[in-house]
Amino acid sequence: MTEQSATDVVRIIKKYPNRRLYDTQTSSYITLSDVKQLVLDNTIFKVVDAKSGQELTRSILLQIILEEESGGLPMFSAEMLAQIIRFYGHAMQGMMGAYLEKNLQVFKEIQDRMSDQSQSFYGTQFGPEAWSQFVNMQAPMMQNMMNNYVEQSKNMFVQMQDQMQDQTRAMFPVFPFTPKE
Repeated sequence: MTEQSATDVVRIIKKYPNRRLYDTQTSSYITLSDVKQLVLDNTIFKVVDAKSGQELTRSILLQIILEEESGGLPMFSAEMLAQIIRFYGHAMQGMMGAYLEKNLQVFKEIQDRMSDQSQSFYGTQFGPEAWSQFVNMQAPMMQNMMNNYVEQSKNMFVQMQDQMQDQTRAMFPVFPFTPKE
């Protein structure tokens, strides 16, 4: 979902004990596919338990992801999912969520920019099929670009970690830190 402004109205979806979803805007029951379409349409919404009022948006979005991952072409490998699970309960859990969110935002901005450029060059936006062909043709270059980005991010993180260690050593000179390698 996108950031909301003061003029945006949050669409409320109520989830009933029978697991049915009710869209209060259209006064009708909807499916997970309908909720997925709300996401694709950048509609701002919130899913709440009809009885308790507890927010369930994340739970519903996770159900949609699970359905998508169970389909033909999953986005996440088993190793990636295992890595994500390992971060739960870890001191870096909060940073991991923020890191993934920021990277997805950057990826979306790149995708939007490419879409805008294609529209200015060709007078029309590429459809999903054209994007699929374009990405397949550009796969090696895109993969190399992503690998470079990840490597740069890793190097910046290592530099930040070194700076933090140096600052800690300077702040607490009496503690016996292990020598810097």
